Amino acid sequence: MSDPLVLDGSWRSRHESAQLLFQQIRRKLVIVGDGACGKTSLLCSFALGETSSTLHPAIRHSAVFDNYVAEIRLDDKPVQLALWDTAGQEEYERLRPMSYSKSHVILIAFAIDTPDSLDNVTTKWIEEVRSICGPSIPVVLVGCKADMRDTAPQSVSYAQGERVAQQIGARAYKECSALKIEGVDDVFETATRASMLMREGAETQTNGSAGPAGQHRRRSSGRSGNDEHEGGCGCCVVC
Repeated sequence: MSDPLVLDGSWRSRHESAQLLFQQIRRKLVIVGDGACGKTSLLCSFALGETSSTLHPAIRHSAVFDNYVAEIRLDDKPVQLALWDTAGQEEYERLRPMSYSKSHVILIAFAIDTPDSLDNVTTKWIEEVRSICGPSIPVVLVGCKADMRDTAPQSVSYAQGERVAQQIGARAYKECSALKIEGVDDVFETATRASMLMREGAETQTNGSAGPAGQHRRRSSGRSGNDEHEGGCGCCVVC
């Protein structure tokens, strides 16, 4: 019988380094904003590759999108991005804060065809985010329903969205159309990069460009349940 294989320290060190290299990074994204501003449609468009008109009725008419984990790659690094939807209606005020726990990046959404929803970003949503998650959590402002800008009786201009993003200290302002699936990937690439900056302790602002394209969505692995990831917004909520 041959002698048992003995692994020297250098081999073990290289093996452990390889494991760390391919270890998947886990981030948690929470999206907030007024009810019916397009949050759920945006998540469905990104995670499922479907528009609201093609979704199963049970999903289309639900108050929120089931929590999903989207498996993506960012600069050749695998990232598990947990997507957490929230309900913006007043009846969910007491429950919504629990969704912020252990989050790494927040999307604050508004509807481009509803100027009041942008007003609420400054009077309600940024205050809620900062009071629960603190000043360091990265925030990305997202204008949803961009396809409605030219047909709505009133709409928010790109310049108005940018001004509010600067006012609330958002790392970026992005616009998208979940109906046409336009600008959707850019929103989540920007958000993922912002969450990585937080993880690495960097303070660099990412307003404007999100850097070189590098994210590719592969699939959604289903509901994320109540898993919490290390780091992020460590809030404690008593209801």
